[in-house]
Amino acid sequence: MTTPSSIRDPATASFSFSDLRPTDVLAASARIHELVRRTPLVRSVALSEIVGGDVYLKLENEQITGSFKLRGAVNAIAALTPDVRARGVVVSSAGNHGLGIAYAARYFKIPATVFVPRTAPQVKRDGIAALGATLDCTEPHYDAAMGAAMAFAEESGATFINPCFGAALIAGQGTVALEILSELPNMASLVVNVGGGGLLAGCASLVRPLLPSARIVGAQSEKTAAMARSMAAGRVVDIEDEGTLADGLAGQIDEAGLEIGRHALDEIATVTEEQIAETIAWLWHQHGARVEGAGAAATAAVLHRAIAPLPTPAAIIVSGGNIDATKFEQIVERGALGVER
Repeated sequence: MTTPSSIRDPATASFSFSDLRPTDVLAASARIHELVRRTPLVRSVALSEIVGGDVYLKLENEQITGSFKLRGAVNAIAALTPDVRARGVVVSSAGNHGLGIAYAARYFKIPATVFVPRTAPQVKRDGIAALGATLDCTEPHYDAAMGAAMAFAEESGATFINPCFGAALIAGQGTVALEILSELPNMASLVVNVGGGGLLAGCASLVRPLLPSARIVGAQSEKTAAMARSMAAGRVVDIEDEGTLADGLAGQIDEAGLEIGRHALDEIATVTEEQIAETIAWLWHQHGARVEGAGAAATAAVLHRAIAPLPTPAAIIVSGGNIDATKFEQIVERGALGVER
């Protein structure tokens, strides 16, 4: 997600993918392992049949706060010096980063302020507030929330923790790939949901040097395809702010995000909103997995054959499960339309 041009985040301005190291991910794992959950890696019989080889789901929807974002949030706050940490932290979030920060801030007993767009799912807003963070829901969309959060940081002295950038945050997200490789050391491809690129960067910082032959594929919805459109154009392309099931992938990218895409991705696929809805229902019926739209995009790309061929064994990151109950029930009641169960 892009930073408004009037306020530049040093974490974005100074970012270079070449600075990321596998040792940073290993250090993050040692630092956070007692505060996060090691999530299951399960073989999907149905997806394996579709692809013609073993396909596994990394179920980050079963993380403590319902998404992978907890990993980077804990590592980012833990890496702050005690005096900086004591001044508090502030973030912008579509919801899951805010949940992770609120959880970590409560553990470290520091104040946290979270700016989310007013369209953020209620389940995420309620979770952030329940964890004791100060919540601001007044901004119309994600990028406006980021601008407000950065302005608040400048005024208050609290530390702004970018949802996608910063060495500690990215290293924390990379622990998802570390867990996958510990169980699937011969992984041939990794499919990742892509928003601003933090999860992608963290995973690629480990996979690229350790498994250079592995294929890394991104997935987005058509309404959140800032990375896909920018990759195709060879430059940053702004997208419209549209309502989407994949709210966690919404927002723009900037040059730092595009750099991640160029170095980390072999391919990126887009799926429709209907395909994401069908996949949410399919994951529930097939695996009993409650998954939000942003967490389902990568699975949707494989399920709907938007990626072909897909080298196996393959791992798909199911990155989050925080979806409003009413929306989830409506989607599941409609069923996995057009998808073989």
